[in-house]
Amino acid sequence: MTQDRDNIFAPPGSKAELESGERLSPRFSSDGLITAVTVDAADGTVLMVAHMNAEALQLTLETGIAHYWSRSRQSIWKKGETSGNMQTVRQIRIDCDQDCVLLKVETAGDGANCHTGRKSCFYRTVEMSDDGKPRLVLDESDAPRFDPGTVYGSK
Repeated sequence: MTQDRDNIFAPPGSKAELESGERLSPRFSSDGLITAVTVDAADGTVLMVAHMNAEALQLTLETGIAHYWSRSRQSIWKKGETSGNMQTVRQIRIDCDQDCVLLKVETAGDGANCHTGRKSCFYRTVEMSDDGKPRLVLDESDAPRFDPGTVYGSK
């Protein structure tokens, strides 16, 4: 994860500065990532959880479009670049110890945020079966909004 950009983030300060100060000092993990929770700005639906490195967070701040770090591809990922469902960031929040960001977004296109074509990546609930084992139940209200095979090709 190389970064060619100037670092715009403040160096880590005291616990009090981290929790109460005005300086953005994201605490990236040992692998250079911070967790990013993304929700719908209008209704609060949790859309996805991803990761950002410093460059992805900086690009998001500079452009107003959500960028993430793809751990599988080991590259920056501009959300919606292929599908047309780009996420325009309306607000960014950071948690108390600055190791997780919350993005409130509006999604362009057909409003899908999941690679399966659904609005949310959280389209299944976990329920306990009569036999005491967990099972996944599809939330029928979040039907696919596009065909992933058409958009992304066969995988």
